[in-house]
Amino acid sequence: MRKADKTIISLLVALVLLLATSPVLPKWFSFLIAISLAEGLVTLGLVVLKRAGLISFGQGLYYCLGGYAVGIVGQYGGISNALALILCALVVGGLVSALVGLLLCRYRDIFFAMLTLAFSMILYGVLANTASLGSTDGFGVVPIGFFGWHPASQRLGLVVYLLICVLAVGSAMLVHRYFSAGMGWAGEAIRENEIRVEYLGISPQKILYFKYIVAALLAALGGALAAFASGHVDPNMAYWTTSGDFVFMMLLGGSANVAAPFIGAFIFEVIRTFAFDFVPYTWHMILGIVLLLIILFQPNGLWALFSKLSKKKAGVV
Repeated sequence: MRKADKTIISLLVALVLLLATSPVLPKWFSFLIAISLAEGLVTLGLVVLKRAGLISFGQGLYYCLGGYAVGIVGQYGGISNALALILCALVVGGLVSALVGLLLCRYRDIFFAMLTLAFSMILYGVLANTASLGSTDGFGVVPIGFFGWHPASQRLGLVVYLLICVLAVGSAMLVHRYFSAGMGWAGEAIRENEIRVEYLGISPQKILYFKYIVAALLAALGGALAAFASGHVDPNMAYWTTSGDFVFMMLLGGSANVAAPFIGAFIFEVIRTFAFDFVPYTWHMILGIVLLLIILFQPNGLWALFSKLSKKKAGVV
């Protein structure tokens, strides 16, 4: 008899807990979780690339595109249906990544990383100098609805939170299934020895191209959901520090499991929130110290520590 997939079960349990506790969570904490889940989707895309041996310093490009797609279509297109707005964000992210990926997937290592950063900064420059889109201030996002139903303002935050929880966990399940399939394992084979993969008659460039688009779609979805949660978009979503934050989250959580990026994003947001609250002028230093400790003592991320403790406990039992 085939064993149940523990990751899928764990994700479902996490979703049930997130949904069940939503009515009693403080608004600030539910907002923090919602933003963490949205950013976790972007970080999950980084994990998809990392498992194939690629590191992107420009995922803010698609995070920003997803957010601005939602904002522009809502403001100027008069569309408030959440699912339609998400679809627009995915279409924009998919089309841009399909074009940009044709160039980027020819490169590896630092060249790939810096080119992704360059494209992200180009978008930042364009948006920061576009007065009709609010320049550096950005603009607001219209309140979402569902097929004609518009939640009351006092309930909107809860509805957005529930939507983000469902989409984040659902996306994590799909990526987990992808990692378990042949295409998912092919990425790790490319990371270890790309030439041998070519000898097997498989095109590494096509596989990496597909992974790049998957990572972009996850980032665009994350940007759209972050826009729903915050109700605002601005060019800083594409700035290099935002992309750096996503890399930080990936290093913090690890890449051994699809849940790890979300854990890394949540811990990152908790540290940043409280560090900024208690030491507003040195909170960057706090984040730097945390990153240094992770690299020195837990280079595989916090998920590796959790996995190690679980195995040790299972051995004792």
